Amino acid sequence: MPKKSVMNPRENRRAFLEHAMLLPIGVAAVAGVATASEPMVCQRNPSRIKLSLNAWSFSEPLYAHLAGKNGGMSLFELLEYCAELEFDALDPTGYFFPGYPDRPDRKFINEFKRRAFQLGIEISGTGVRNDFATSDKAVREEGIQVVKQWTEVAAEMGAPVLRVFAGPQPKDYTWDEAASWLADSLAECVEYGEQNGVVIGLQNHGGMLTNAEQMLKILERVDSPWLGLIVDTGWFTGADPYGDIERTIPHAVNWQVKERLNGDQGAEADLPRIAKLILDSNYRGYVPIETLNTPGNHDSHLRVPAFVKQWRQAIAEVP
Repeated sequence: MPKKSVMNPRENRRAFLEHAMLLPIGVAAVAGVATASEPMVCQRNPSRIKLSLNAWSFSEPLYAHLAGKNGGMSLFELLEYCAELEFDALDPTGYFFPGYPDRPDRKFINEFKRRAFQLGIEISGTGVRNDFATSDKAVREEGIQVVKQWTEVAAEMGAPVLRVFAGPQPKDYTWDEAASWLADSLAECVEYGEQNGVVIGLQNHGGMLTNAEQMLKILERVDSPWLGLIVDTGWFTGADPYGDIERTIPHAVNWQVKERLNGDQGAEADLPRIAKLILDSNYRGYVPIETLNTPGNHDSHLRVPAFVKQWRQAIAEVP
């Protein structure tokens, strides 16, 4: 009997998609073309990325403005700054809107959206604070309500993604126990995100998510195409952070590219290596950069332009 050939996973996936494209739309949907297990990058198209700025890079002047202090910067002024540096987009984190965690007034949202449009600045996403890993159900419920409120704000601003955290690993509980609480909370948020047309992006920002394997396990538990990953290049704390970045790229819905690894304590990030990983992956979408704000030792007006220059050079030099 002739030996049966075995198709590798990539070839098998490609053949499946090519077959699915020949089916009627309804049949293709039933066949499961768009499922949570499928990578989110566009396998048939070359990478195309848009440069965005995460507002946390200006957290000190933004907080100063909210507090009514001199020398502060408003979100509208940050839009102007992004236009000056020729960013494609801005990620205006929710903390910097008046009244956070409550939703801002509709008038404020509309004026912000209008000014961004005038300047040609897109809104690449926004984000909130939450803790879904805690054993305290009331805290998790509070986080879910904040996420739902800001899902609506994201939809009104035209932001395609809302960033959320996992939370710190709780003492006296296993990782799997915390993962169960996280997955249950995310499932409710993701359902609301789908209703509002906003993808929920889970970010590895310290806490219980330290590597690609853990992030992918959460995706498997929730199993929804409306949940993706925010790849935070500065918070993979294992032995192979670049390997973790590469493994999570297929499920990336947004980014935070940072100057250093392991928070602000690790080695300088190899930006050319990160740029090559992204461009080789066929990722298409926003790539926000973020400079980490060290109190008393951070001049955003110096560090952001310098980092932008480094990042653009790294992208340009990818073969």
